[in-house]
Amino acid sequence: MPREQLDTLCYKIREGLPKWRDIFTWQLFKTLLMGQGLSVLICGTAVTSQYLASIYYLDTPMLQSFINYTLLGITYTMALIFRRGDGNILQILKNKWWKYLLLGLTDVEANYAVVKAYQYTTLTSIQLLDCFIIPVLMILSWFFLKTRYRIIHYVAVCICLSGVGAMVGADILAGQEQGSTSDILLGDGLVLVSATLYAISNVCQEYTVKNLSRVEFLGMIGLFGSIISAIQLGILEHNEVSKIQWTWEIALLLAGYALCMYGFYSFMPVVIKMTSATAVNLSLLTGDLFSLFCGLFLFQYTFSGLYIVSLVVILIGFIMFNTVPTLTRDLDPASDEEGCDNHAADFDNSIEGYVDEMSCAQVEQDQIKNQMNERQSACVVINSVKM
Repeated sequence: MPREQLDTLCYKIREGLPKWRDIFTWQLFKTLLMGQGLSVLICGTAVTSQYLASIYYLDTPMLQSFINYTLLGITYTMALIFRRGDGNILQILKNKWWKYLLLGLTDVEANYAVVKAYQYTTLTSIQLLDCFIIPVLMILSWFFLKTRYRIIHYVAVCICLSGVGAMVGADILAGQEQGSTSDILLGDGLVLVSATLYAISNVCQEYTVKNLSRVEFLGMIGLFGSIISAIQLGILEHNEVSKIQWTWEIALLLAGYALCMYGFYSFMPVVIKMTSATAVNLSLLTGDLFSLFCGLFLFQYTFSGLYIVSLVVILIGFIMFNTVPTLTRDLDPASDEEGCDNHAADFDNSIEGYVDEMSCAQVEQDQIKNQMNERQSACVVINSVKM
């Protein structure tokens, strides 16, 4: 084909079309589906919490967190207790107990801060400021996980945040300024603190599930989270818990919240291991939208077409973020199978080279020995002829 035709725009477009097949893969579809599944679980926790607070006037965020951490402890901490070898719970506590204690404290306080913020600020402010977790995650991943982002990743994040802006605009137009406005500055500060703590917890979670074990992370979170939340529950909410008028509706809502949160904590490490903590939090931006859609039927919210626009924009940004993989420097070979394979291949090549050198040296020695034998034979023949 002439070079003039190779340089034409149509030819370049035709050559670029097959690459879309490599982008929209089953892996991307599975990641998108699992991310939206996590958003549905977040929606379940929001709806049950809204029912408990608005209908039954139950304001016990630590009680709800304690039930979740207890369920994690019953399943995953027990799994660590019965595990044998270096990965059992005694070895983990001996070497890293203080790390998981700080991680559990970070996770518990992140949950408590965001729930407490609803008493001081509005839902719109929380939705906007909660996005602060995305840049904090990217900064922490850059420094501690050595993740290197490309331009398309920053563009995708901006697209997702613009989708959140459309959602907030729809809330303002619909007049859904839910929440208190008693001390907006304090409430906004709690949201920013919660977003930062969540970012720290998610970065630690990504490192643990990709380098150590998902069961280890959830088991330690369940152990220390249940202890910390129980202490905080006894100090801050013992009066509220004693005043609860227990009915089957309240028990069912608490059970629904606990199961949704337990499922979220259990499946989030799986999705993080497939992608990253940043990608997972981008997919969770649709959780507020799902909650708003449920509110249309349960709490008589006003519908706005911007909700659909926001959902589409966030999904487009999430897909863009996952189409191009991030770069990682200084990977730990023990935690990356591909890295292990590469090192193994290099090791095999070095062994083969060493074997080839040994073979060449052996051949040279054999040639020298043959030459010495031939010379000795020649000398014997000459001496016999002289005699």
